[in-house]
Amino acid sequence: MIDTQKDFRKKVFGTTLAIMAIAMVLSMGTKVLAQTKEVSVESMYLNETPAATAPAESGSGLERVIKGTENWGDEHNISVSRFIQNIGKSTGIYQIITQKKVDPSITGVKPEIKEAPEKDWGTAPGWQSLIMIAIGFLIVYLAVGKGFEPLLLIPIGFGTILVNIVGAGMGDLPDGMLAIIYHAGVGNEFFPMLIFMGIGAMTDFGPLIANPKTAILGGAAQFGVFFTLFGVAVMNLFGLNYNIMQACAIGIIGGADGPTSIYVSGKLAPELMGVIAVAAYSYMALVPMIQPPIMKLLTTKKERLIRMPNPRAVPKMEKVLFPLMLLLLTILLLPPAAPLIGMLAFGNFVKESGAATRLSKTMENELMNIVSILLSLGVGSQMTPEKIIKAESLGIIVLGLVAFAVATAGGLLMAKLMNVFLPKDKKINPLIGSAGVSAVPMAARVANKVGQSEDPMNFLLMNAMGPNVAGVIGTAMAAGVFIATYGGLR
Repeated sequence: MIDTQKDFRKKVFGTTLAIMAIAMVLSMGTKVLAQTKEVSVESMYLNETPAATAPAESGSGLERVIKGTENWGDEHNISVSRFIQNIGKSTGIYQIITQKKVDPSITGVKPEIKEAPEKDWGTAPGWQSLIMIAIGFLIVYLAVGKGFEPLLLIPIGFGTILVNIVGAGMGDLPDGMLAIIYHAGVGNEFFPMLIFMGIGAMTDFGPLIANPKTAILGGAAQFGVFFTLFGVAVMNLFGLNYNIMQACAIGIIGGADGPTSIYVSGKLAPELMGVIAVAAYSYMALVPMIQPPIMKLLTTKKERLIRMPNPRAVPKMEKVLFPLMLLLLTILLLPPAAPLIGMLAFGNFVKESGAATRLSKTMENELMNIVSILLSLGVGSQMTPEKIIKAESLGIIVLGLVAFAVATAGGLLMAKLMNVFLPKDKKINPLIGSAGVSAVPMAARVANKVGQSEDPMNFLLMNAMGPNVAGVIGTAMAAGVFIATYGGLR
């Protein structure tokens, strides 16, 4: 017999802890991620703006000023009301009504194009390059010997090996091949946009359209993205230096989406792009290793044995209209996500319309393969000791793993919660919740494989593709939220 009173007390206690945690984050978040000025009591009451007099890294704990944020103003501080206002002002509807574009020809002055600043990582001793070369060979072994996403890991591994050959100069500008690849397409929006176009041409949104409630699982997996902000705040308390924009860029790793991670870091934290890209692509490739233990830990054998019927056949008209409706909603509600969603919708529309088969085949085959090779080599070129063997870089790698684990757990737990309210014959196998991360189609394949390890006749692949493609959209939306909130503050 269930003790309802005890169960109720547990729920109240859990809810209270959650509220306290949220309140603590909101009260501490400004101090550990954004606050850079010491505000006196008098200036608070007089509503004065104090001067930024605190030296870099002064104080300790909550009173420490983060390096590089000494001259930040109040607009950088974390505020729930300002966050909501920024989101509202970034909607397409608001901007269409209020924004006026200025024609550069009127002033006769063309906007200056500035290159993204890069962090000076210094020079590492030569023996550390040997360590990185060994890591490169380990990556290649995992790809070939263990079968962990060879399409990604083989070029990343070779990029790591080649860039760390002392005296070869393959990562040196202006003539190093790997440096040219990185600056031509990885260090900007070019390669990520092409990858999203290819993903769109490869993706079938049918399972999501057929079972829209699986979109909730894709949304739940984004909890890993936002949870990472808390982890960044904790690391700052222990002496690392991450500001709020860097925290947002690091958080996107939790979506297991390499192109989106590169895109957001380019907008908010270009100085950390290399390390963030390496972490994101590494965890994407290691999905088959990271996710199964979490899936088995958070589900019971009975839940893993749940069989789901295959999704209904979706008519062509619905598939053709879906990318157009998705793009229209993005234009109206979250334009900062439009570059990613727009390329995804473009590739998918070309595929589903059937009017340009040659373009569709090129996007999902030749172009996708070429860009994947170049992008992965470019990511591997950032695996140098001065960038990786650093406290801040190792912190990013640890936070990325935590974010990815939390995202996987979020999807699983949301599926279990949904089952509480679903009829007995409509239960969801919680394993498909792990596919809510946007590693397409790796996460869906892993969910199917774990399910078949319990029941060889249980085919979950098509059902898992619903939350998987929803995760792609969800991570792009999360990226748009971050850019809308902090993108104008650099």
